[in-house]
Amino acid sequence: MRHFLDFEKPIASLEGKVEELRHMSSDGRINIADEIGKLQTRIERELKQTYEKLGAWEKMQVARHPDRPKVTAIFDRLFDDFTPLAGDRNFSEDHAIIGGMARFRGQSVMVMGTEKGRTTEERIKRNFGMARPEGYRKAARLMDIAGRFGLPVLSFVDTAGAYPGRGAEERGQAEAIATAIRSCLKLPTPMVAAIIGEGGSGGAIALATGNRVVMYEHAIYCVISPEGCASILWRTADHAREAAEAMRITSDWMQKLGVVDAVVSEPVGGAHRDTLAAIDALGDAFAVQLDTMAGMDSAALIADRYEKYLRIGDKPPD
Repeated sequence: MRHFLDFEKPIASLEGKVEELRHMSSDGRINIADEIGKLQTRIERELKQTYEKLGAWEKMQVARHPDRPKVTAIFDRLFDDFTPLAGDRNFSEDHAIIGGMARFRGQSVMVMGTEKGRTTEERIKRNFGMARPEGYRKAARLMDIAGRFGLPVLSFVDTAGAYPGRGAEERGQAEAIATAIRSCLKLPTPMVAAIIGEGGSGGAIALATGNRVVMYEHAIYCVISPEGCASILWRTADHAREAAEAMRITSDWMQKLGVVDAVVSEPVGGAHRDTLAAIDALGDAFAVQLDTMAGMDSAALIADRYEKYLRIGDKPPD
């Protein structure tokens, strides 16, 4: 059953009418294909018009849509011979971050990403995509292996942020995130990261400090959630919409600010309406970004990465 967002209610009503008509014609005695065709045309037009004028608050809802492409689906679609690697060799395995070696269009790579899960059971197992210290230490271990074996790193981010629980803080959450960021910066091989849903705070940056960063059209990237920002500034989450607009968390702003290098277009109505097309577009974006670094040696890659992050915010957008 399709999940509709609040601003999609007119579209939900039209799709409901289509389903009613299909049910009426299921006995084969009534031919209402023309009417269904007209409704489908209206739905496509409504989707296009609605998604062309989404604000930051609406895009945040799309970024959190439960049917958006998940990392496990992306791995299945884009990579061959995926061999998962587990554990941080220090404390335990963190299921919120998955990664391992694979082949991307014939090239050996290291892949990793935050996984939220789909079902309630999966979400609990993955801790809703919020990694603990052992997850970030695992990511640093994967990048170390990639550097030693000369593997490009492809990273995928969809997290509300790092897990803020007491146990995580006791085991050094801040240090683990800092270590992962340092591993990104010192990686001697190409690194391309993608913000595919939510890019929340340091928990996202730990896996996204690459040479190149791409971002889905309706994804968000922020230092704190709009609800969290509103709770601090207005003392209530009721102002989350205002916070979302003020924080400039959308892909167009991220590109203007130099935080991301490319925006990956989503199918009309969002990536959740055609996940395979959305994933294929992401794969093409990764291939393009890898090509921009072809022939660069380790020193050049590290210098390129440092320069990218030093330039952010140097020239404010118009």
